[in-house]
Amino acid sequence: MRLDWIFYRLADKLFGQAETEGRRAYSQCGEDLIVRNIFDALKIPAPSYLDIGAHHPYRLSNTYLFYSTGSHGVNIEPDPELYEHFHKARPRDTNLNIGIGERSDMLRFFVMNPRALNTFSPDEAEKLVKEGFRIEREQEIQVLPVNSILEEYFCEAAPDFVSIDVEGLDLQVLQGFDFTRWRPKVFCVETITYSSQRAGKKIPEIAELLHGNDYFSYADTWINTLFVDRRIW
Repeated sequence: MRLDWIFYRLADKLFGQAETEGRRAYSQCGEDLIVRNIFDALKIPAPSYLDIGAHHPYRLSNTYLFYSTGSHGVNIEPDPELYEHFHKARPRDTNLNIGIGERSDMLRFFVMNPRALNTFSPDEAEKLVKEGFRIEREQEIQVLPVNSILEEYFCEAAPDFVSIDVEGLDLQVLQGFDFTRWRPKVFCVETITYSSQRAGKKIPEIAELLHGNDYFSYADTWINTLFVDRRIW
């Protein structure tokens, strides 16, 4: 990925918010407004959500728009310092200081500078260092399978909306879903990664997995793709 694109993206992550026809967006490229339109069409005024890699209570958040209008859900944020912000800003939510993994485990977590690039992926951390970013620290963080989170906090019904932004491990998180048991209506997934070839690289396996489970691509902001369950559309 080009360095100018990296810094543009980071600036957008750190400061950017969108506004469309007087409606404020909190997500990176207005994804939350698109998701809002989907739920309006489905006549779901207060969708539940699972935010994996929540990062910040409202800055660049794909779920704060819904929280601000009465919804509640579960936020997953492995960075202990970022996690603390959620207790103050989003007390109605369930906030968990963990990561998502293939099984219950303790994994090494790379806290990056800037924090928007935090990752559990050693390969992703190494790439970022080569691009000029810095690892602030490494620490062991608990991870749990996504299905165990769904079982404990959503009981009988899947969350209406799932947002996934975990810097290099988005596909792995999706592969953990039992789609025969849990079918969120909408996914927002980061589908682009960094590249040393001066260009953003899409991850086709993410769309292939979701299309294979009867979801379709509703919209794409290049950084994130929105998928909707074909069975309810």
